Amino acid sequence: MPKMKTHKSSAKRFRVKKSGKVLRSKANKSHILTKKTEKRKRNLRKAATVDSTDMKRVRRALPYAF
Repeated sequence: MPKMKTHKSSAKRFRVKKSGKVLRSKANKSHILTKKTEKRKRNLRKAATVDSTDMKRVRRALPYAF
């Protein structure tokens, strides 16, 4: 059986922690930042975890990360 291919754009977007949780970056941080408050922009810097409903898709895209 051949190796499974990693979805490369997903590999660049997600990081897997040792606990098995998957980290993602938050949206709305690329442009139109002047109208957003400093607090909102500061919170957008932090990594968020992928929701459990999306984990099946992430696991399929990153077969060797888990």
